[in-house]
Amino acid sequence: MVVDSILSADRYVPLHPLFQQAVEFLRSPGLGGRAEGRYELDGEQLVAIVVRKGGKPRGEAVLEAHTRDIDIHFVLEGRESIGWKPVSDCEKVRTPYDEESDCVFFDDQPVLWADVPAGSFATFFPADAHATMVSPGLLHKVILKVRVEKEAK
Repeated sequence: MVVDSILSADRYVPLHPLFQQAVEFLRSPGLGGRAEGRYELDGEQLVAIVVRKGGKPRGEAVLEAHTRDIDIHFVLEGRESIGWKPVSDCEKVRTPYDEESDCVFFDDQPVLWADVPAGSFATFFPADAHATMVSPGLLHKVILKVRVEKEAK
């Protein structure tokens, strides 16, 4: 897991071939004005999901993890708290891995909570289970789905 300000995002670009494009998108003018929904930025290799909705309390957050995609959660407005636990330590599967949705859910509790204010992002790799959308108020955020294995064109 990585949590940092968008101002420092360039230091993570070398970690993946699509991270440069991801950072450029998150810094793009007018990002906050985009409608809710799904945007393909590089086919299925890099997808953005814009979300505007009320947060939930920690007790309602459920850990999830992905195998195919890396998640980057960028907060535009609001303040999100995101729970984390290594997938290797998760023992209580709520919903088994579904290949189509690339998601598994756990009933385990996070071992760490990270504060992610507006202008910051949290990145979750396949080894990171995460519980999101925890906030006392409205959250406006972008979730980037970055394919772990970039396909050659």
